[in-house]
Amino acid sequence: MGSYTVDILAVSFFALEWLVYAITLEHTAYGRDSLSARMNVYREVWVRRLLDREARMVDMQIMASLQNGTAFFASTSLLAVGGALALLRATNDALTVLSKFPIDITPSPALWETKCVGLILIFVYAFFKFAWSYRLFNYVVILLGATPPPNEKDIQEAETHVQRTARLFGAAGRHFNHGQRAFFFALGYLGWFVSPWVLLATTALVVIVTWRRQFASNAWQAMGN
Repeated sequence: MGSYTVDILAVSFFALEWLVYAITLEHTAYGRDSLSARMNVYREVWVRRLLDREARMVDMQIMASLQNGTAFFASTSLLAVGGALALLRATNDALTVLSKFPIDITPSPALWETKCVGLILIFVYAFFKFAWSYRLFNYVVILLGATPPPNEKDIQEAETHVQRTARLFGAAGRHFNHGQRAFFFALGYLGWFVSPWVLLATTALVVIVTWRRQFASNAWQAMGN
């Protein structure tokens, strides 16, 4: 194979695995039995039970904790982007360090910079997903505040409001999951900095671990009871 053929194949495998995993999880009947899908059902349950409560301060506190967690990940994404940019600027230093390893894994400067740019793009994608999720959670808070009082829970407007809020709530959770998935695959992507063969292995490992958490973990089993 050519000098860059294995790298191209490894990155293509990485992108394909990410895409197939995302499609399977969110757009197939198999994915509708995932942990995320099971949890999404309880978003609507929460909103429906909110109609029975006159005092809703606890619900707002729970929403605040969800927003804070999303804001944390968005901030972390920006820090990760900064770290990847610093890695890009330190190309010569990084290659010097790699050249001292017993096994020659030193890439060309152009390939190293390509790897860094790819990592930056993954974290930028994660930031936009977390930032949009945070915005959607803000919208959900507004809709929760506009929830009809208990004495109006049986009217059609209340049912429409519950469905609207649940859909927006689900969208916020879905974008959060996209950002978190980008973090997981970024860990797999780091294998490319060692070798394209390592990238193949770390990508497969990330897919196995994330699949197990969604379909074979203790949490998935608990939510099935």
